[in-house]
Amino acid sequence: MTESEFYLLLQRYLDGTCTPAEQAQVTQWYDQLQKADLRQLPSHSQRSVEEAIWQRLRLTPAVPQPALRGRRAARLWQKRQLRWAAGLGLFVLGLGGLLPYARHWQAASAPTAATSANGWTRHQNTTPQVQAFSLPDGSRVTLRPGSSLRYPDALAGARREVYLEGEAFFQVHKNPARPFLVFTNQVVTTVLGTSFDVKAYPGQAQALVAVREGKVSVQPRETAQLEATPTHPAKGGVLLLPNQQVVYSVASHRLKKELVNKPAVLVPQAFEFEERPVAEVLATLEKAYGVPIVYDKQKLAGCTVSITFYDEPLFEKLGLLCKSLGAYYTLADTQITIHSTGCEAHPAPPHS
Repeated sequence: MTESEFYLLLQRYLDGTCTPAEQAQVTQWYDQLQKADLRQLPSHSQRSVEEAIWQRLRLTPAVPQPALRGRRAARLWQKRQLRWAAGLGLFVLGLGGLLPYARHWQAASAPTAATSANGWTRHQNTTPQVQAFSLPDGSRVTLRPGSSLRYPDALAGARREVYLEGEAFFQVHKNPARPFLVFTNQVVTTVLGTSFDVKAYPGQAQALVAVREGKVSVQPRETAQLEATPTHPAKGGVLLLPNQQVVYSVASHRLKKELVNKPAVLVPQAFEFEERPVAEVLATLEKAYGVPIVYDKQKLAGCTVSITFYDEPLFEKLGLLCKSLGAYYTLADTQITIHSTGCEAHPAPPHS
């Protein structure tokens, strides 16, 4: 990992847009920072690091208290402040001269050896920590514990093909002329250059592919058309966009497309609304997360709301909004539907 990549990762952590694998990586670094003996640094460096942290905290504008009430609001506020302060502390420590420590920990977390035989390379993670490494084409892989990845030594050929058992996060170097294929026992995932997570442990009833950015094509392996790509997807597969995932059932041999559990903000937006039309709030959420939100425009045409969102997950934001409207929402595939009878009447949620 280069210095610029290190800082970009930390900034994504501060923004709350890290992938689960990246969050685990940053958490590991932060744990190591807490254990690091800073006394090994020169005394003036220790003072500089400490001063930098508190200077940043003092100069950062205060964020208004959420317009929620009671203990729940206090817990959300405290959690947000603690996570933000911890992330900022880590960022400043990186800037303050501890990048060599991070590089050391990154190197330590990389696989100790990749075995090569008969023209194939194999990475196997037998540790309790995630392991990151680069492929010959410049793509990056973060391999979860208990997982393995194998591929032709030079990734040569018209297609870049890798074979996964377990779970890995891929950041694929873009090359439209040479599609990148991830084979598991259950599914084949094809990209041209993007980032996504594949989870397919042997013997499990399901396999999952979740997209962070770009377009991803997923097909059942047994019927896969290997020439298909995200620009020319196969009829028997699905095309995924950011914040979408597909679950493959081994029993039914079917692919189910849906939203990821915690959609990430794709396009940062201002989430503070003072007597604004409900349609504007929904349009902002739709743009921020890239998720279609359907509702009866006529029934909500005259409705306004005052609400401020912070770092709550998307579905919690929707819950707070619906509560203020006396409405509820449902999920179907990758679409969110708001159910409301208008500003005055409060509809009853569906029976479970």
